[in-house]
Amino acid sequence: MWLALDGNGPLYRQAYRALRRLILDGALPPGSRLPATRDLAGESGLSRNTVVAAYRQLVEEGYAEARTGAGTSVAAALPEAKTTPTSSPSSTSRRAIDPGPVPEPRLSREGRRILDATPSRGLSWELPRRHLEFDFRYGEPAYADLPLETWQRLIGRHGRRASARRLAYSHPGGAPELRTALAAYLGRSRGVDCSPEQVIVTYGSQQAIDLVARVLVDPEDRVVIEEPHYSGTAIRMASAGARIVPIPVDRDGIDTDLLRAETDLRLICVTPSHQFPTGGILPLPRRLAVLEHAATTDARVLEDDYDSEFRYDARPIESLQGLAPDRVLYTGSASKMLFPSLRIGWLVAPVDLVTALSSAKAISDTGSATLEQLALATFIEEGALERHVRRMRVRNGERRAALLDALAHELGDACRVHGENAGLHVLLDLPDLRRERVAEFRRRCEQRGVGIYPAAPYYRKPPDHASFVIGYASLDEPRIREGVHRLAEVLGQIAR
Repeated sequence: MWLALDGNGPLYRQAYRALRRLILDGALPPGSRLPATRDLAGESGLSRNTVVAAYRQLVEEGYAEARTGAGTSVAAALPEAKTTPTSSPSSTSRRAIDPGPVPEPRLSREGRRILDATPSRGLSWELPRRHLEFDFRYGEPAYADLPLETWQRLIGRHGRRASARRLAYSHPGGAPELRTALAAYLGRSRGVDCSPEQVIVTYGSQQAIDLVARVLVDPEDRVVIEEPHYSGTAIRMASAGARIVPIPVDRDGIDTDLLRAETDLRLICVTPSHQFPTGGILPLPRRLAVLEHAATTDARVLEDDYDSEFRYDARPIESLQGLAPDRVLYTGSASKMLFPSLRIGWLVAPVDLVTALSSAKAISDTGSATLEQLALATFIEEGALERHVRRMRVRNGERRAALLDALAHELGDACRVHGENAGLHVLLDLPDLRRERVAEFRRRCEQRGVGIYPAAPYYRKPPDHASFVIGYASLDEPRIREGVHRLAEVLGQIAR
């Protein structure tokens, strides 16, 4: 028997639909025995497992019956199917309709741009969890170090005190208590110059980026991103129809000499306090150059203040926003200071954009969840956040020192480390390992219990050599050293 596959979806689904079509058309009458799975697989050029899965689907939907020792047969009574009248209106016979391949959805222009901009596998910020003992995942804190008892107490306190006003819709910009607390905290810790009314509470920094794109960017507008870059920014700007202008970065962040050559810009997106993923810190002369060029081209600046709280060789550098509050849109989040699932971020808007951005937020979600906002406001007001950040700066500094020592001892000149003076990760280059061998290298590392993550997805044009984002915040020092030791052993095996 030959099956007419429709080419749509997994092979077992195609085989299932082809068999169902034969059953409904009467080519396989009720009660007739289906071919043995091995025979049908050979005749149709499919694997036996594919045919077995197709038969199982037929049985589960009532088109076939399976009996031990008797094989699989077409069901004596078929399930009710969609029908359409034959050419004779008086005829009571019905002909089943096979839905066939699902047509392409009819999307808006932006919907098509979103699909074009996102990876074929779909978009998710979660790194795969393989339960590896030495997992150098990045973007997450050490959950065991969180002040969860304090947090739970505050959640309980505000839950017990919830009033009718708190249970109703809230201002789209966020709870006034949190906006006030954030304005004060960001002024103290990051040099941000703003009033509470300029603070818009968002669902993480990604929603802040989305709001900026929706309010400021039209199709064909020129938007600068760093190269390499945080993919969430690039994807959102591309889905808005922007013309992406990549500007390379070096150890000191975005190359402002190359930036000055670009004109007619709408938006300049930068991560000046800890560039992602290279870790570069933009020095003051370059910061001033970015702001000067933005003013010259009448562009706005989107400052993503990614994990800026953690700097180990000096005090954290103050924000770009504090140097030009009317030019810079500033975003950050609690994901690295506390935990990602809290989903609280913030966008500090120039005064002239507050109404437009708040309205876009209201259209998007009618306002963020209130209970968590009130708990975070109290957490900040009582000084718990700053105490926690100080503790974590010390602990993460110890983990960072263990990582750098292990890399120097185990790999030496076989590696290059970037961005080691701030943040919660480093960029690890392995110049002697070609990019084509990264998948094999990762697989062998996983077999030794080591999880590492390529930096290639954050480049428009990845380097020819292997490059990895190595997070260290969620591992203790002994596991960091042992993980690097095993990584170095795998690298040595591949080199040999």
